[in-house]
Amino acid sequence: MTKIRIGVAGANGAFGMKHLEALAQIPDADIRAVMATSMEKANAAADKFDVPLRFDDYDALIASDEVDAVILATPTQMHADQGCKAMDAGKHVFVEIPMADSLADSQRLLAKQEETGLVAVAGHVRRFNPSHQWVNNEITAGKLSIQQMDVQTYFFRRTNMNAKGEPRSWTDHLLWHHACHTIDLFMYQTGEMITEVHAVQGPKHPDLGIAMDMSIIMKTPSSKICTLSLSFNNDGPLGTFFRYICDNGTYIARYDDLFDGRDVQIDVSDVDVSMNGIELIDRDFIASIKEGREPKSSIRDCLPAMQVMHEIEKKLTD
Repeated sequence: MTKIRIGVAGANGAFGMKHLEALAQIPDADIRAVMATSMEKANAAADKFDVPLRFDDYDALIASDEVDAVILATPTQMHADQGCKAMDAGKHVFVEIPMADSLADSQRLLAKQEETGLVAVAGHVRRFNPSHQWVNNEITAGKLSIQQMDVQTYFFRRTNMNAKGEPRSWTDHLLWHHACHTIDLFMYQTGEMITEVHAVQGPKHPDLGIAMDMSIIMKTPSSKICTLSLSFNNDGPLGTFFRYICDNGTYIARYDDLFDGRDVQIDVSDVDVSMNGIELIDRDFIASIKEGREPKSSIRDCLPAMQVMHEIEKKLTD
């Protein structure tokens, strides 16, 4: 069976490393190349996973005839240009979440995908976490209907550091990154578009230039609602916690773990072939290339979340 030869850009970052770890578990993946901001960093990542090709230049990576597809774990503001370049070079592309930090750039990525016919994925990993898959399976089977989602996304991030505790070259964003996960998941789980949205934000950080606190309320045509609270000021348990309030039970998702409303854990180990959501989304990316099908988190399917964030941004800046 032919393996898909993958190049990972941004291999030295927190999520570049997570993708390398995930790809190493996938039989159909051949980690052929890595690219980082320096050859020293590229070599360090490549040596860890026995990767033959190492680059410190993105254009050189996508010019390689030994690479079929590229995973972009690079700064958000680079995603649209790099994704379009990859597709122009004939490479399938996986763009980490968010696919861009504007609606216009997101639409540009979709236009390039439609022009080239290549596989283009957005890294909306919540669709793949076993906890959320379990809920989706119950909804699809007609056993559950969501009435409300209550979501908390909390971090303590008053300096520009990544998940590895290293300085970032770009600034994270509550709306264009962290809210994106929940906005997309809400529509994915309800099977509906968001037709009403309201948002407020706290003051902007004097150095980072971004709001450190934000609240968003959303509603679908059938009156399903979602309340989302986000903060970079939370000095406590970190991460995103999802409460599904349904017509037949309440469920709490904490990444790949799931609990009922009384905090009794639900076994989701048999939902998919792995408990690692990043591995599962990478598997779908590779399978969609091999099978010539639409991926489960295609740029096209994830674009509505970007449209909602565009509307929120307009409301917050009016």
